[in-house]
Amino acid sequence: MAHTPVEERRKALIAATLRVISARGLSSASTRTIVAEAGMSLASFHYAFTSRDELIDVLITEVLAKEEKAIAPAELVGRSLTELLTEGLSGYLAHLRSDPSREQAMLELTQHALRERPELARQQYAEYTRMAVAMLELAATHTGHEWSVPVPVAARLLLTMTDGLTMTWLVDRDDALAEDVVRAAAQAVASLAHPAA
Repeated sequence: MAHTPVEERRKALIAATLRVISARGLSSASTRTIVAEAGMSLASFHYAFTSRDELIDVLITEVLAKEEKAIAPAELVGRSLTELLTEGLSGYLAHLRSDPSREQAMLELTQHALRERPELARQQYAEYTRMAVAMLELAATHTGHEWSVPVPVAARLLLTMTDGLTMTWLVDRDDALAEDVVRAAAQAVASLAHPAA
């Protein structure tokens, strides 16, 4: 891969890291294992990233960006608050179902960060919170609602539900039940808002 642009190398290494963590766990994701999975040399790795920690930081950032795109509603006009929340959660569920191993790897990375790099775990959940707050504020603004609790509280509830949805779906892969949970969660969160004065 001597002539491969650095951005392509970075993407290949990120994808390889996700595959390794998903299949064998973070403890198996050494730099050597990652480059072998990507079909690269160690020199190629160090050309693209300064360390495995930097690679993991970028991996988390990219996965979060894809999740944010997944929850964005396609259409705002003429939708109720519950409909917008349902669409956002349904988008997340579709994202989860499209690549379960990606979310399984993210769960493992969070657990690792809690033990070894707590600040990384806090940053990850601060980004989840930012995304949830943005979704809730957008939905309320476009449907003429106000939140009856502080938005960060509603966002934390939404994140708690999403974490539970993720883990239970990964365990049982029950699509129909997960979709029922999405609708119930959207209704529960929407009940915390009221029409704006």
